Amino acid sequence: MSKKVLIVVTNHTEIHESKKTGIWLSEFAEAYMAFTEKGYEVAVASPLGGEGPVDPGSVDASTPQEILDAKKYLQNTIKLDGVTADDYDAIFLPGGHGTMYDLPGDANLQKLLRDFYEGNKIVAAVCHGPAGLVGATLSNGQPLVAGKKVNAFTDREEAQTTLDKHLPFLLESKLRDLGAIFVAAPNWSTHYEVDGNLITGQNPQSTLAVTKAVIEKLG
Repeated sequence: MSKKVLIVVTNHTEIHESKKTGIWLSEFAEAYMAFTEKGYEVAVASPLGGEGPVDPGSVDASTPQEILDAKKYLQNTIKLDGVTADDYDAIFLPGGHGTMYDLPGDANLQKLLRDFYEGNKIVAAVCHGPAGLVGATLSNGQPLVAGKKVNAFTDREEAQTTLDKHLPFLLESKLRDLGAIFVAAPNWSTHYEVDGNLITGQNPQSTLAVTKAVIEKLG
């Protein structure tokens, strides 16, 4: 039986009137391609279903064609309310600033993350993807990340984007507030943390490292 991975992306498209956002394309594409190359079945879902918006800042003249081609897998995402953890072996949350807006409060995602984690399945996220973990609690009411070693886009990196003052919260600070043991590496360096079945990475540079860690666990 081939392994099945659920990738959950944002539907949110705007930070403020003159700044569009969405999914950071390379974080989605690199993971999608690595999982499918391994022979895994991959499904892509989002809170609202339908098209997953790509952050315009994540694409430029130097973006490889194979990354651009992955946009087609975002054209018709499944709506999260119809998804159950029973059908998958791992869940993966790529980033993009859009995740900071619609993933933290999504009840369907919160239930999925709890079911994956308590079902001894892999929960993975990179960059701003761990924003999806912010609202997730375990059956005992504790935050899923409490007491766990985690990594995500850091407050220092966010300050460098100059978007920090526009965001609903700062991801590193929020994870620390929830009791996570946040392990930061220097800005824009490849870094990820594995704590049991929870795998988290710091920034776009860390996507392949997180994906590889997921593949190692899934076999």
